[in-house]
Amino acid sequence: MKILIVDDDEMTRSMYTEVFNEAGFNVVEAKDGVEGLDTATKEIPDVIFTGIIMPRMDGFSLMEALKKNVATANIPVVMSSHMGREEDRQKAEKLGVKDFVVRDMTPPVKVVDRINSIFLKGVEYKVEFNSNALDAQKLARDLSFNSNFQCPECDEKLVLSLRIKNVEKLTFEAQFVCPDCGWKTK
Repeated sequence: MKILIVDDDEMTRSMYTEVFNEAGFNVVEAKDGVEGLDTATKEIPDVIFTGIIMPRMDGFSLMEALKKNVATANIPVVMSSHMGREEDRQKAEKLGVKDFVVRDMTPPVKVVDRINSIFLKGVEYKVEFNSNALDAQKLARDLSFNSNFQCPECDEKLVLSLRIKNVEKLTFEAQFVCPDCGWKTK
């Protein structure tokens, strides 16, 4: 995944570049909003991580410019603030930022987790369920399923559908679904 880091502070950019590189991201850097907009237009990153206060173009103006360009309008943006002011958070949310990070309150490794969670929300995983393992038969009785976990509509074997509920805590929502007819538990 390609991330564009936009910040006028070289030490901040360097620190986040290192953290994102270690997490497997392809990192591109920009020194301010003007350079960030130009780089975003040319590179089309998967996500942009930007500061607020920068020369030439601040983070808010960068967000506005990104939204006006068809090529960059849907790139998720995470805004980073060293002050953490509520009015900045509200303005960022109105502009459509996906997350607002207060630097001193959020370790860089957690920023990686939060950015990863943007892409994992709503992702569905379908897992084959072993109807003979552990408490499967008890679960079948408790849910009034047949012991082979077959779909009540078409007799196809059900699979377990998992959606990430909270990336940081690794919690999931789960339901049984039929891969053939689409039947699912409610």
